[in-house]
Amino acid sequence: MNLTDRAIHLCRRYAADYLVMILGAAVYALSVSFFTAPNEIAPGGVTGLATMLNHLLDLPIGTTALLLNIPLLIWGAIESGWRFIIRTTIITGAVSLMIDLFSLLNIVYQGDRIIVAIFGGILSGTGLGLIFLRGGSTGGTDIIARNLNRRFPYLSIGSIVLLSDAVVVALSAIVYGSLENALYAVIAIFTSSKLIDAVVFGLSRDNGKLLIIITALPDEVTAELTGRVNRGVTVLSAQGGYSHMPKGVILCAVRPHDAYRVNTAVINADPTAFIITTTATAISGLGFSI
Repeated sequence: MNLTDRAIHLCRRYAADYLVMILGAAVYALSVSFFTAPNEIAPGGVTGLATMLNHLLDLPIGTTALLLNIPLLIWGAIESGWRFIIRTTIITGAVSLMIDLFSLLNIVYQGDRIIVAIFGGILSGTGLGLIFLRGGSTGGTDIIARNLNRRFPYLSIGSIVLLSDAVVVALSAIVYGSLENALYAVIAIFTSSKLIDAVVFGLSRDNGKLLIIITALPDEVTAELTGRVNRGVTVLSAQGGYSHMPKGVILCAVRPHDAYRVNTAVINADPTAFIITTTATAISGLGFSI
């Protein structure tokens, strides 16, 4: 693959990435504007805080969420670098803009709360799943979790996100003066988490992914994974069975939503790499237990 072909390939992939992520942002915004926010359900995270501030002070949810994300985005840029944060900033801005635009339509569903929680969770999970599928992020608690995990590896990202959502949900019971609202939020978050898994990795319930990468450029791929994606790897020496040329076999265990980012980083470093992604029922070790 020559330089021109590679540039065209990268442009097409990035265009496809952002198209899917913007679609995901729109679907997620629909869940907030049409279902959860009008029914006083705070779906966790920064969006949940913005929803409660909208209830208390009549502030626009999207704009408020964006303002709350600004210090987190700056922190994320310091900790994770500008590559990750630029994409996150674009998607966070798109989500915030779409939430406010959809809210102006004043089309809401205010019927059965169970239906609100379930369908709000379905749309939320589908939207977030599309964003995660293409290596994006909506900022908020995701940045907090990644940064704290970097500093305290024994704290898993999943546990930090779960704790953050639990705090927001508990706070919503106080703000709305109703325990039922908090319970409906739990249903929405649970449904959303299942849809995220379904979108990113089909209907698999397994907790992790193991990528086996066979490459003629093991040093370049390793540098890309440990630097850009911040994932640990194990490198094995191997030899091509037909060509008898030296190869590197890189093992990389990741959480499901990180698999696409690893795959993309590998292709960036070696477009000819052979990548096998398999399911890992459980992954444990220092700083990594899912």
